[in-house]
Amino acid sequence: MSETFVRNLNFQTHDLGREVTLLLTFDGNMKGLYKNFCPIVWKTCTFGKEGPYSMRATYTSQLAFFKAQVDEGTITDAATCVNINEGEITTLTQDDEEVFHFSDPVAGEKGLLQAKNETGFVQDIGIGFMCPGELMPTPALYFNDVGDGSSAVAKFIPKLRAYITSDYGQTAILQRAIDSHCIWEQDLSYLDSENTTWKLTYDEYYGHKIIRG
Repeated sequence: MSETFVRNLNFQTHDLGREVTLLLTFDGNMKGLYKNFCPIVWKTCTFGKEGPYSMRATYTSQLAFFKAQVDEGTITDAATCVNINEGEITTLTQDDEEVFHFSDPVAGEKGLLQAKNETGFVQDIGIGFMCPGELMPTPALYFNDVGDGSSAVAKFIPKLRAYITSDYGQTAILQRAIDSHCIWEQDLSYLDSENTTWKLTYDEYYGHKIIRG
């Protein structure tokens, strides 16, 4: 098991020249994306045309499965969760009082995260990451209608992407690729520092760019 790491990202603008909304999500090239599971909007923030603006986002590599609660295409809450590491599998059950439980993870298939549904019913399951001081994980991926006896399976890659769009809110489930082009991507595991600053800029020729500050 690799050591857990934290990444504190600070996105900044100053006199951007136009009002825009920045969206962050983990929609990198993962096998099964949009077919077996969907990414979830992590962060959105609107930066004004003039003056300084800042958005902070904290990621940790401690992942967790959670029993998702969904309303109109948005993750609203988690009923319960369990920490999970690569190569482990957990089982979701439901007792006679209709309370959900994840089992303690055990060794599974190398490189994969797996959650087996043994509740007797179809369930919504998600993968997120645990932030310091939070009881439930921050949602990252969503598995819709996992059948009884079936499993939610993924190899999660923390490749964060940024878009300029106001079409989605935080924790929205992205059923298809975002229409606007990606302006920045970064595998957070490759960053050489726990704390990094990123500058969002705009010019008429190059459009929006994010560069390390």
